[in-house]
Amino acid sequence: MSIELGLLVPHTPRMCHEEQAPAFQKELVRSMHEAADVIASLKPDVIVLISCHWMSSFHHLVDATPHHKGILTAFECPELISDVPYEYPGDEQLGSRLVEAGQQAGLSVVKVNDPTYVWDYGTVVPLRYLVPKGDIPVIDLSVTWAANLEETYQWGQQVGKVLRESEKRAVFVSSGALSHNLVRGPEVMPSISEQALDKQFLDYLNHNDLQSAWKMLPQYAKAASVESGGRHLAMLLGVLEGNYTSKYYGYGQSSASANVVMTFQPGSTESAHITA
Repeated sequence: MSIELGLLVPHTPRMCHEEQAPAFQKELVRSMHEAADVIASLKPDVIVLISCHWMSSFHHLVDATPHHKGILTAFECPELISDVPYEYPGDEQLGSRLVEAGQQAGLSVVKVNDPTYVWDYGTVVPLRYLVPKGDIPVIDLSVTWAANLEETYQWGQQVGKVLRESEKRAVFVSSGALSHNLVRGPEVMPSISEQALDKQFLDYLNHNDLQSAWKMLPQYAKAASVESGGRHLAMLLGVLEGNYTSKYYGYGQSSASANVVMTFQPGSTESAHITA
């Protein structure tokens, strides 16, 4: 049917348990709840999420497991995320269609159907806010280090095409930060230069100028050390071909990384098609 909504969201570990979130991330917490309300109002049939913490070496992985259930202790930060249970339905049929589309486009895409696989915190943390009842099927996607931004964008195009041609109402979630030069000290802001780059990229998104955002991304990703090398952003831009209207909800730092909550809804703005 359609992509009902796109989102760019954070997964900062101190947000995992809302009651433990520090004051400087309360804006992110509030924004995530507002985004969750939008999702609930749309009544989607499936969530497709790419996580910067599901890092695959060579293949684009698609978690098409029919039922996701596990207990997460994050190996990156077990002192913050430990013994966190999760349970969500999956969508094996749609996941398989994504894999087939990617392979037919000449991309290295592999299906994962393994109930023993444990999700990463880049998947679990945002879903705890966005789908609090665990009642919407989820398909998880990896970021792939052997794939450059161009290939990742092309993979996003294929995902977007499948979702638009599907009979299901889909929401696409990009889970990751902007600038990401991490330092010790959770309250530390990104540098002035990184904030300036983040601001320019967000300005393009806020003005629905996805073409300029895409042109900026390669140098921006290097200069600001964008999380996952910007792959989650390339994926989002690939999926969101067409007319979308963005809405900015909030910002928060985490150990010198920049994190935002934004939504992208189908709108009547001028075409945001990107020529890759």
